[in-house]
Amino acid sequence: MNIQLFSKNALVGGATQGIGAGIALELAKCGANVTVMARNETKLKDFVSSLPVLNPEQKHGYLVADFSDFESYRKIIAGYFNDHSVDILVNNTNGPEPGLALDKTPDDYQKAFDLLFKTVCDTTLLALPHMIQQKNGRIINVSSLSVKEPIGNLALSNSIRSAVIAWAKTLSNEIAQHNITVNNVLTGYFDTERIQKLVSHESQQSGAPADEIKKARENKIPMKRFGQPEEYGHLVAFLASEYSNYLTGTSIPLDGGLNNTY
Repeated sequence: MNIQLFSKNALVGGATQGIGAGIALELAKCGANVTVMARNETKLKDFVSSLPVLNPEQKHGYLVADFSDFESYRKIIAGYFNDHSVDILVNNTNGPEPGLALDKTPDDYQKAFDLLFKTVCDTTLLALPHMIQQKNGRIINVSSLSVKEPIGNLALSNSIRSAVIAWAKTLSNEIAQHNITVNNVLTGYFDTERIQKLVSHESQQSGAPADEIKKARENKIPMKRFGQPEEYGHLVAFLASEYSNYLTGTSIPLDGGLNNTY
């Protein structure tokens, strides 16, 4: 299987580090023109300069946007789509703060809803007119295993990500006739800054050493290791390609087998 995405325009959120970076890198390796979004312009510039360019026509760019400030984000993303169109949209944002359901307020859930749901919905609706017109498109949502079984200490993420999955399935049924696919990746444990933050937070709460917590999480995974961002990129590249033409409305666990051990 030789995945070629030449002349395809991809927009990838949260893409200067972790899973987002792994996705953007793999799409660029497959020939796509990749635009990455994040809030730190210096990191964006450095990352874009590191992306491979396979031919003179392939061009990469960046968009400075803060997912946690929805009103500002909404203006920025609307401005982007006034001048651009995308064939591949990867919805990926930073996660909300960890914490227990008992500790979270309605305002906390509203902020998480803005971050995880409204940004995804708004961006997708802006991308769709071009996809419908050309009768082709790929929408890929980076989600979490927590939509199948809530993960402790992640009350906000557990709640809002489930809403995104239900919305994505509904949308997939409505736009399949236009040869536009909508798929979700249910993320397990990956070796990223996010997992390091969660482990550190759990360590502070429990008093257990961070190394022990990390090892315990690895031991729960049948493959006995965390995933690597480039492995995530391989799946997304497939979902973005012509080989996935008949695959839509799915939620695919990418977890080293962890989903089967709940």
